[in-house]
Amino acid sequence: MKAKYNVVFFLFLFTSCNFLEIEPKTFVPLENFYETEEQMEQAITAVYDVLGKSHLYRYGQVVLFATEADEGFYASSGQVNGPSVYNINPSTADVKTLWSQLYEGIDRANVVLKYIDKPKMNDEKRAKIKGEALFLRAYFYFMLVQYWQDVPVKLTPSDDFGELAFDRPATPMKDVYTLITTDMEESEKMVPGITELGYSGRVNKSAVRAILARVYLHWAGYPLKNTEKYEDVIYWSKMLIDDPVHVLNPSYSDVFKNMAQDQYDIAESIFEVEFSSHGAGNIELGLIGSYIGITNNNPTIGAAYGFIATQPRLYKLYDEGDLRRDRVIANFSYPSAASTAVTFHSASTIYGRKVGKWRRSEETSLPKLAQFTPTNFPIIRYSDVLLMYAEALNNTQPGADAPQDAIDAVNEVRMRAWATGVKNIQVVNGGSGYTSAPVVTISGGGGVGAVATAVVANGIVTSISFPQDELTGYKMGTGYASIPIVTLSGGGGSGAKAIAQIHKKEDGKIGAMSKEKFKELIMAERSRELCFEGLRKFDLIRWNIFIETLKDVKAEIDAFAPANYKYASLAFTNVEEKHRRLPYPAAELALNKALKQITGY
Repeated sequence: MKAKYNVVFFLFLFTSCNFLEIEPKTFVPLENFYETEEQMEQAITAVYDVLGKSHLYRYGQVVLFATEADEGFYASSGQVNGPSVYNINPSTADVKTLWSQLYEGIDRANVVLKYIDKPKMNDEKRAKIKGEALFLRAYFYFMLVQYWQDVPVKLTPSDDFGELAFDRPATPMKDVYTLITTDMEESEKMVPGITELGYSGRVNKSAVRAILARVYLHWAGYPLKNTEKYEDVIYWSKMLIDDPVHVLNPSYSDVFKNMAQDQYDIAESIFEVEFSSHGAGNIELGLIGSYIGITNNNPTIGAAYGFIATQPRLYKLYDEGDLRRDRVIANFSYPSAASTAVTFHSASTIYGRKVGKWRRSEETSLPKLAQFTPTNFPIIRYSDVLLMYAEALNNTQPGADAPQDAIDAVNEVRMRAWATGVKNIQVVNGGSGYTSAPVVTISGGGGVGAVATAVVANGIVTSISFPQDELTGYKMGTGYASIPIVTLSGGGGSGAKAIAQIHKKEDGKIGAMSKEKFKELIMAERSRELCFEGLRKFDLIRWNIFIETLKDVKAEIDAFAPANYKYASLAFTNVEEKHRRLPYPAAELALNKALKQITGY
């Protein structure tokens, strides 16, 4: 069930495109409203509502903004303006909307914090709501500093005329980080544990700890490079690692299937933005799986626009046996609106493949609407915590070699992703006299599900291959602990023999390596595991390899992309140093004379 709370919008109509708007537009004076626990619950719910707005996690963070790194590109040659192709200026509407929505969230949180002590209510419930508001306000500020670095800070609501001032300069980024971490650490003491809550759609102790690790990781990186903060990353991530509640889902694919089916997985998915396909409980209508998904028009499958296509460099990051690749990068397309059948891509067709992480075919909420989806979006997962912990350890421990604890954390992520199916089947004797392909039977070995077909030429079995599969690449099966027996029967011939090889979890395991090599592996592993979750651009920025990486992508597209995908280089052609940050919106500058535009804009 998703409908945990209802959103009351009319209370917050005083927010506007400028976060210092002086004219409230509420129907009910706020000071006369917050009299009961129910009203305060409605107020905090309205803060959560902002997470699901268009330019945050409804679609903006995976289609317009943060996806545009080295993992994908906007799949339309007609998209020549906007943040997705780095063609922006202070008047760009998407920039203004993102700014406005983030400050709207801050303003709503400020309202809660101002009136939290007013109603008569249980002290524990009061503390919980206050903790939620502190965390959410801090999280909105964290998103602001990621996009703009230095931003104005406002800690009172816009209905408080005594605190209004249009001339509010940008607060230095390091001071905003101090505010963020102070509020989050206070929040951590107030909010319930994730098991007490029972689902991941609201702020909980695990979510606060995980996001604190992320905040400190970015504080330690470019541009502030306060490397002492790596110790804080270790501290907060280790709290989750030591918590027996948190383990990885054995199936990488099921993590995202659960999100499409309203199934909470609090062990791995620590904090999610909740969406609905039918507006149940006034939860935001979702677009995950629709705007970012596998293009189709079939109402049974669920319509999807597939605005983002994947980059070949992401595809090539995965080794054979890594089951994440064919979950993340769809190896098929839907050929027509009338068909639910799929057409598999050839091995050489990599450009144009759509993001398969979220699949409308897996939704169970019916009827499926033409556009809206019920799929939740993961703000942070436990695998991210393991990777942050490993990266911070590697940056703090002495010596030239990567620490074993860091290697173990990465191996936990990698081995979860590894196949246990049949790797290949080699013909050792082609036999003779075959007039048709013999039936291939794979038995034993403790596994199930492997399917293979033989190819015959001139009466001899020449090869054995696997049909393609939508989740694992091909029908390799799963659970093979030892090599199965392969038998070939029928086909009119005799004597053909074949042997199999299997994938093992241990194949994904990494061993000892230098810190420098481990750093490179972490950079790749974060993309393999977390691609299209709105993180990659900010990772490239904090590693200070943003521009060089995107220019490498341009060179690859120019050199290797088919003619019909050359347009994909536009974003990577346009990107400049200034694009590490977004411009302050022109509308904000017109009202706030103390805010000075970012260099380059």
